[in-house]
Amino acid sequence: MKIVIGCDEAAFEFKEAMKKHLEDMGITCLDVGVHHADPVLYPDIAVAACERIQSGEVDRGILICGTGIGMSITANKCKGIRAAVCHDVYSAERARKSNDAQVMCLGARIVGLELAKMLVNVWLASEFSGGNSAEKVERIRFYENAADRP
Repeated sequence: MKIVIGCDEAAFEFKEAMKKHLEDMGITCLDVGVHHADPVLYPDIAVAACERIQSGEVDRGILICGTGIGMSITANKCKGIRAAVCHDVYSAERARKSNDAQVMCLGARIVGLELAKMLVNVWLASEFSGGNSAEKVERIRFYENAADRP
């Protein structure tokens, strides 16, 4: 599996630790930044990560900012991307199983690193279950592609 990972300055050290955790698991990480603790516009990082998923270069993505919210909002603006903020095991699992989220967003100021590692492990081990959720995910795609949507 190949993962794209990105963050803003609030999560730089957190991202570096998470990247090591993933690589220790044998997962290839494509790091789209940041590579320093200087302020950045996190939407640029989120879009760069999502473009890698859209192109098929990577399987999934992990985006990290202070709360995970800004990264999630931005990622969900990218066509075909479903991103979820995950702060507990249940949301990490359901993001994949119910919503087929390719992007997990984490808040470095919200969850500790050890919990985040656990959340990532659960998210990576979970697959979309289809079933009753398939129709809902398909409806998300419908609205995303509707020309005259509100």
